[in-house]
Amino acid sequence: MNRDIFTDPVWDASAALALVVLFLLVRNIIAIPAHVPLDPNEGWNGAHALVAMSGRRLYPPPEALMVDNYPPLSFYLIGALARHGRDVIIAGRWVALAAYLAAVAGIAFVLQRMDCRPRASLLSALFFAALLLVTSDYVGMDDPQLLGHAVQLGALLLLLRERIFVSALVFGVSLFIKHNLLAMPLAAGLWLLVQDRRAAAAFLLWLLAFALAGLVLFQLGYGIGLVEQLASPRLFSLANLGRAVAHLWWALLPGLAMTGFWPDRHSTFCSLYAGTALLLGVAFATGDGVDANAFFDLGIALSLSLGLVVERGRWPVLAAASALPVLIFAGVTFQENNFFFTRAFAQRSAADIAFLKSRPGPALCDQLSLCLWADKGADVDVFNVGEAIKAHARDPAPLIGMIAHHHFGSLQLIDMDGMGPDVRRAIGKYYRTNHSDDNGTFLIPKP
Repeated sequence: MNRDIFTDPVWDASAALALVVLFLLVRNIIAIPAHVPLDPNEGWNGAHALVAMSGRRLYPPPEALMVDNYPPLSFYLIGALARHGRDVIIAGRWVALAAYLAAVAGIAFVLQRMDCRPRASLLSALFFAALLLVTSDYVGMDDPQLLGHAVQLGALLLLLRERIFVSALVFGVSLFIKHNLLAMPLAAGLWLLVQDRRAAAAFLLWLLAFALAGLVLFQLGYGIGLVEQLASPRLFSLANLGRAVAHLWWALLPGLAMTGFWPDRHSTFCSLYAGTALLLGVAFATGDGVDANAFFDLGIALSLSLGLVVERGRWPVLAAASALPVLIFAGVTFQENNFFFTRAFAQRSAADIAFLKSRPGPALCDQLSLCLWADKGADVDVFNVGEAIKAHARDPAPLIGMIAHHHFGSLQLIDMDGMGPDVRRAIGKYYRTNHSDDNGTFLIPKP
């Protein structure tokens, strides 16, 4: 047996990360079949997948209280998988888990294509795997973000094999899975401009052609513009940016390790990708409701960079040390991190679902998953409608009128102020609190 394995900090860091990944991944998998809301995104994505599955109108008119500001492909995929009585949210969770595993494997395959040995590829893949499990709730959560990243890593692999046309096609498709996946195709185009302008021109022209073709097909199929749908009203603030940047503690050591790059074509790509991902992540993070996924591209870029530093950089030990903050954070915050599935929470969620189901009439839910599991449907997109109201892009009067007439037999709200002060006052006037728990406040009409 090779004794160097037990004294090499890269192997040691990989082993420690593997243990964390194994433990947390089992934890996440156990939660997948449970009717427990892991994130407000889940019910929202599930509701639109149900619409796609039923053949009804996927993009509601502007006056509707449901909003769809995502591209359509993930809804049709999940809807197709959830046919024949399967739970649409659970189906979305399994797809997200498969996409996570594919993205982790994609990082390793890309580094192999960049002439890295297993030692470097393993550390990089495990760093990204642990990073997502420790700092986000997206692993096994019904959301198309990781599916889009997995597809884009496949596109990058094709690009490294000089399959320009097919790579541009796959990148184009990825943009209709999740619209914020701009960093990798932009970095790929910039990288090709540095390496081979003719190849760059071909790639960028094909990518633009496929993106425009998708927009035209969307316009023909739905009778509306996708860009208009994606640009739903939202508030932006520097406070949001400050909170987001404060959570980038994990990026410091990988960023320092990148200063040890030997200049070559692959390190140039990683540098361009990391810079593009950071700039776009900062821009996205100023918006309300933007989560850790705004910096997943940065996580991929830095993970790839770690592999290159281990393989042929100046600071391989610093690359291995990049695992330490993730490991320490996992240990310190395990009881209070963003994945809060417990048996007690599952029991409370079951009681909340039963409560919503017992109430007559429709329900208004912040966590649309609770409404769906209670067979109440999805009548109001609380977050997006609230953002439009607070941005003065939507009149709250129709919703206030429904509240005043006790249209909803029950309300479930995480943030009582989420739809603005006028709606908050109407809720206080016409509804009373029934109970509160980890799923928020549950209200019923006043007599």
